[in-house]
Amino acid sequence: MTKASAVEPGTGGEPEVVSSVFDAGVEHEQVVFCSDPTSGLRAIIAIYSTALGPSLGGTRFRAYPNESAALADALALSKAMAYKAACAGLDLGGGKAVIIGDPAEVSSEALLRAYGRFVASLGGRYITACDVGTFPADMDVVARETRWVVGRSPAHGGSGDSGVLTAYGVFEGMRACAARLWGDPSLAGRTVAVSGVGKVGSRLVGHLIEDGASVLATDVDPAALRRLRERYPEVTVVDDPAALPGMPADVFSPCALGGALTDSVVGRLRARVVCGGANNQLAHPGIDKLLTEAGILYAPDFVVNAGGLIQVADEIEGYHPERAKAAAARIFRTTQAVFELADAEGQTPAAAAATLAERRIAGIGRLRRILLP
Repeated sequence: MTKASAVEPGTGGEPEVVSSVFDAGVEHEQVVFCSDPTSGLRAIIAIYSTALGPSLGGTRFRAYPNESAALADALALSKAMAYKAACAGLDLGGGKAVIIGDPAEVSSEALLRAYGRFVASLGGRYITACDVGTFPADMDVVARETRWVVGRSPAHGGSGDSGVLTAYGVFEGMRACAARLWGDPSLAGRTVAVSGVGKVGSRLVGHLIEDGASVLATDVDPAALRRLRERYPEVTVVDDPAALPGMPADVFSPCALGGALTDSVVGRLRARVVCGGANNQLAHPGIDKLLTEAGILYAPDFVVNAGGLIQVADEIEGYHPERAKAAAARIFRTTQAVFELADAEGQTPAAAAATLAERRIAGIGRLRRILLP
């Protein structure tokens, strides 16, 4: 593989092509390529930083178009995880793994256990969890080969679906946005446009309706929209996902795949707030400035969607639902702190969130130089 790429946290656009895998991972502590031909495993584990503690991040199982795309995803997501953990106040670093292939076709017990052996070989430098294409039941299989696994099923002491606190954290971030713009953290009487109603977006819709908001929603999956209609008949369903950004709303909430905020989308947005659960929402690094220039308040994704990370991280001590939810509730104050730093230093919220993360990584990471007996 001679071409690979990496993108900044919070961006999901076309990454810059670099000359080699070494150039691509130059910011990272370690990148591991895992191969087990017998089971069909081809995976990449990227560890961005362990300055704050062991790196933690999910395992994404996808049919990537090529190995370079898989590497780019692992590198970008692991850096974003480091920033997410730092902003969330966790003593964890950032890592991410990708398994190359369609999970519906190639996933098997042997493949997942082979992957678990590679995770185990890192000796705790990387703790894995669920992500797109993997589920708590998969983590239970991985855990048969390594103890460095969270996001397991409740039957095995885990917290289950991390979408529960991801959605809750996004809701808390949205409340912080409302407090800043309208002087009241409630979304009652506001209209929120939710793009993507999977395990995070659908739960977010529930929080919004409970708070008194009106909801517009869309998804590329008709089945997801059908389920949403059945559960929340008061939601206005928009069949065309491309139409949602241009519809009248107070808040636009991207909760599907990354790169949703393109130049074109920002140009059509009628909302005054963007706050959603998707990772890497900005199509390129300049999008945050376009949002600011358009008078749109952006809540950085790796700040507000940290609830899932907080949830699975709580399993390290032994999962306690109330403790994890209380930690996720602090996303409200963290989001406010990002806006305050942006004001104080003349930065966009995305830049301020990165600054907040980098300062904590540098400050606490410095303590690692103090030798302990």
